[in-house]
Parts: sequence; C-alpha cells; structure tokens
Amino acid sequence: MKLHGFLALLALATLASPCPAAAQSPAVPVMGFLNIGSSRQFAPFLKAFHNGLEAAGFAEGRNLAIEYRWAEGNYDLVREQAADLVRRRVVLIVATGGTGTALAAKNATGSIPVLFLAGADPVAEGLVASFNRPGGNVTGVTLYTSALVSKRLEKLRDLLPGAATMAFLVNPKTVTAAGETEDVEKAARAAGLKVLVIDASAEDDLRAAFASATQNGIAAMLVSADPFFTRKRAQIVGLAAEHRLPVAYPWRQYVAAGGLMSYGPSISGAYCQIGDYAGRILKGAKPEELPVQIPTRFELVINLTTAKALGLEVPIPLQVTADEVIGEERDRSGDREAAGPGDSRTAARQHPCEAR
Repeated sequence: MKLHGFLALLALATLASPCPAAAQSPAVPVMGFLNIGSSRQFAPFLKAFHNGLEAAGFAEGRNLAIEYRWAEGNYDLVREQAADLVRRRVVLIVATGGTGTALAAKNATGSIPVLFLAGADPVAEGLVASFNRPGGNVTGVTLYTSALVSKRLEKLRDLLPGAATMAFLVNPKTVTAAGETEDVEKAARAAGLKVLVIDASAEDDLRAAFASATQNGIAAMLVSADPFFTRKRAQIVGLAAEHRLPVAYPWRQYVAAGGLMSYGPSISGAYCQIGDYAGRILKGAKPEELPVQIPTRFELVINLTTAKALGLEVPIPLQVTADEVIGEERDRSGDREAAGPGDSRTAARQHPCEAR
C-alpha cells in the first residue's frame, strides 16, 4: 500500500510540473512605441514601421507585443507616457514624432534602449554623442530636415523666380525652432529674399498665420517640419488654397493632400528604417553599435492641379526633375514621357520595405 501511495503521489507531481518545452518557452518581448501625435494621423507611418519590423523577422501578435502611447500633441503627457513605459519595463522604447519625444524617452531612462525618429541634428540636440558612435542607450534615424531648407527655398524660387518675400511658419514651442529659423533666415539672405517668421503652436494660430502672410504681401511660404504641422497638414493645405498662397512643404503627404510642392526625405522610409533597427535590437544588438541613420533619398513632389489653381506655370525642367507629379499629366520633355506617382524612376528608387 505504501508503494502504491508513493507511485500515485509521483504521478500527480509529474502532471502538475510544466513540461520541459513549456518551461523553456521564451516570453514574448514587449516594446514601447511613443508618439506625440495620434494613431489616426500617423497610421500610414505606423504601417511602414511594421513593414520594417517584419523585414527584421518580427510581427506584432506573433512574436512581439507593443505598448502604444499617443500624446495627442501634449508634450507634458509625452513625458509622463515615457516614464510609464519605463515603469512597465519594456525591452525597448521607439520614440517617434520629433525631437521632443526623443528627449522625453532619453530623459526617462539610461538603461532601456531608445530608438528615435526626429528631424533635427541629434548631436546638436544632445541625443547622441556622434552619428557613427552614438554612445549610451540611444540611437535612431534623423530626417535632418533643417539642412534641406535652402534646397526647398531653391525649388520654390524655380517656381516663383520673381518672388522677393517669403514667410516661414514655425512652432516656437519646439526645441528645434530656433535652429530651424536661423537656417531659414540664412538661406533667405543668401537668395536675396526677405523672410517673415510667423509663429503657430495651436490650431487657432494657423488661420491667423495665413492672414498675417496675406496682409504682409508675402509671395510664398515655407512650412517647418515640426510634427504639429504634419498632424494639421489638411488644415494648412486648405488655408493655403483659401489665401491662394504658394507653399513648399517638407513631406509629400502635404502634396498628396492638395499642397503645391514638397522636397525632403520619405517619412515612411524613415519609419521603415526605425522598424528594422528595432528588430536588430530585439535580436540582441546594442544601440551604441548602431550608427544614426540619415536619409539616402530625397523626393521632389509637385501637384500640377494645385499649381494651375494658383495660376502658376510649372517650368518643364522642374517637372522633369520631380520624383513624383500629382494631378494633371506631366508635360513631356525630350525623350521623357509623362509620368505620375507610379513612374519607373520613382519605383526604381523605392525603399524595399517602404509603404507610402
């Protein structure tokens, strides 16, 4: 009887113990995703981020869990959300939507890896020690948009050679405002232009900003690459049309929404890159071993329908050099045929995991 009792107890203990395979099954990593905007506004970019993750071998719900935090434009909230992700002990924080979000994540932790996606110089803003050797727990992708101000100004002058005054729309509450304004003023002086800096940091400011540009006889406008403006791009494009003001933007998403022209890197491509970097860190790479990525491709996008509505004739050379023409058919020049968003030149340069 004693033997039978012992065997019965042994059998129960065996059933209660986890099998070796279950005991060795690794937990799904939980990553934090922090953004200053909203999920609706950044949905196309989030898709590109997932494309990058999948290219690196990770898919949400399969071998990865993601804690999303959307700050809806509130920088105080984004700092609280960064701290919350640290308390939850996520394995990685992906901080997107601008330098302010990146700094919030960096300041919240010195140990959890942080990947940023921002438009300013990450060295000058104190995010990393250098591009090639970031140091610490932070690295990422910079869109480096402020360095492209002079190029956007040049493209706008190609379209409006007689313009003498331009406005620059900037959000004074962001950490990059002063540096970006300085870059614009320097580029304008080099081009022999007068520039009017117009501040806007809330939705109500936008209408007043365009009214001010009209009242001051401004010929055209440049829009900052600030995430607040990206979120409000539909309203900004509408105000530009209402005031019949030619505007150059940093991203193609404005032009797709009806804006006149843009010149800059692909945001979707950058989100894809950050997804790929996230995959590398999940596989064991250290942030300090991953150089800060910079754009390798820049897009000139023109909306011919908007140009026509503004009474502007887009020069043939400008059309030919454009990566994408939206709206009416592109004019023919030489052996190059009219092409739209799906032309072969655009497709050939498409990032392998980019989703516009």
